[in-house]
Amino acid sequence: MKTLKTIHLIIVLSISLVITGQDYPFTVEVQGKGQPILLFPGFTCTDAVWEETVTELSNNYECHIFTFAGFGDVPPIEKPWLPKIKTGVEAYVKDQNLKDAIIIGHSLGGALGLWLATEEEHTFLKIIVVDALPSTGALMIPNFKSEDMVYESPWNKQMLAMDTVAFDAMAAQMAAGMSLNKEKQQQIKDWILQADRETYVYGYTDLLKLDLREDIAKINIPVNILAATQPYGLEMVKGTYTEQYKNLKDYDIEFAADAAHFIMYDSPIWFQEKLNTRLAE
Repeated sequence: MKTLKTIHLIIVLSISLVITGQDYPFTVEVQGKGQPILLFPGFTCTDAVWEETVTELSNNYECHIFTFAGFGDVPPIEKPWLPKIKTGVEAYVKDQNLKDAIIIGHSLGGALGLWLATEEEHTFLKIIVVDALPSTGALMIPNFKSEDMVYESPWNKQMLAMDTVAFDAMAAQMAAGMSLNKEKQQQIKDWILQADRETYVYGYTDLLKLDLREDIAKINIPVNILAATQPYGLEMVKGTYTEQYKNLKDYDIEFAADAAHFIMYDSPIWFQEKLNTRLAE
């Protein structure tokens, strides 16, 4: 499968950017002017998840808003999906000469931001992680071992073979658990259904395999974490985050009291205020 050639560019506030022709495993929309911010969406989501966020941030920042291969209208790529996304982001940052960029990443996007920051050579200023952990697999799977996460598994075969009706029902159930906002639940479901099925299955395997709990000790820039407390409750969430981030040197965390996984949808005012505060620091 072919990677997507070039990236989409939105001209905002009379800004004109020249972007060289290049193959990337994602599309990027650029809005605003100022210090660069890379906005990574969560798994299956498109750049539209950041629409309200970018409306405000683009007044003061140059927002680079990603949609990853296999999601939305972006063509899929061959596996391994997540390592290719990471390599593509590194190339994009270098090609666009983005210095002191800030990463804002939701879920998968937050894990990707942490992964990028563990590398010795990077140009990022800070990371704002939105409801993401260094190891999703350790959260989801008892006795988790990264090496056990393989593409050829009974679960993956079952997911690939699932018919449309069953997959639709699964998507609806998942969406209902990730946001308290009924209207946004439909959008989340639609993104899941729109995703390329192999990307959905094998890309999620890549995410589960990623275990950064030890490697985050290498991160030498500030990490701000915004964490959801629903539906598990504050104490359980605190325990999970404390354990998973214990090797990270410089971080702070704030908890959204009335929000599930999509904090930007469930507590939009709180979320935007926290972003503004952290970006101003």
